[in-house]
Amino acid sequence: MQAVISEHYGMLSQFLPVVNHGGLEATLAARTSVTSSFSVLIMVGSVPLARLLATGLLAESLSVEVTHDLDSMMKRLDDSTPDLAILDIDLPDMDGAHLLAKLRDSQPELRILALSGQQGVEGLITALDHGADDYLPKPFSLLELVARVRVLRRRSQATVVAAPRKTSVVLHRDQCQVERDGRLIDLTPRELRLLEYLMENAGKTLSRALLTQEVWNMPAEGNTNIVDVYIKYLRDKLDGDHDIKVIRTIRGIGYSFQAQS
Repeated sequence: MQAVISEHYGMLSQFLPVVNHGGLEATLAARTSVTSSFSVLIMVGSVPLARLLATGLLAESLSVEVTHDLDSMMKRLDDSTPDLAILDIDLPDMDGAHLLAKLRDSQPELRILALSGQQGVEGLITALDHGADDYLPKPFSLLELVARVRVLRRRSQATVVAAPRKTSVVLHRDQCQVERDGRLIDLTPRELRLLEYLMENAGKTLSRALLTQEVWNMPAEGNTNIVDVYIKYLRDKLDGDHDIKVIRTIRGIGYSFQAQS
């Protein structure tokens, strides 16, 4: 990963002056006074990597804090919840999957971008299934990470997504709930994201490959069976015994979210 860091460091070093050991957090704190209200918490064990990530995100005018170990991060989360956490889930003496599940359970509104050295689709699936919103294998390009942060930021700003007119479904993203005919229904983070995407594209036919790519951030040619599984979860919770079904199967293609007629 050092080669990737070196590739971008010269371009970005102008945004953050050289700091001595222990001075990174103070320097970042000084910079947050001119940043936006979107806050990012970084937990990585490597100081050079933390500096690189912070530099790139500060260049996007984001508010950035850095921790280097699990204890410090949990203490920070006890104080308040940032908008996004970027976590290296490969730190020593830490079960990354367990940490993701714990954070997702205790901080349902927190967006999580997981970093890991595990290559291949297995690492991606493990991270997403345990609560990460996105996953980036190491080594990675800083430009790609910043682009993914932009996407997560856009998603977080859509805290309440109203269903199309004439439908009885309203999504409450901050509460990780959906409302159907006045009844609140709890969703898992992955169910929430899938329903959110369906509602944002109401009336459109969405293929399984597209949903796999957009909701799970997996290659379009990957295993699309996971879409069918989560659609069933949503239907059981959302449509149930209702006469009008808002999630419809488009035979041979995929699914569509439909307003009531």
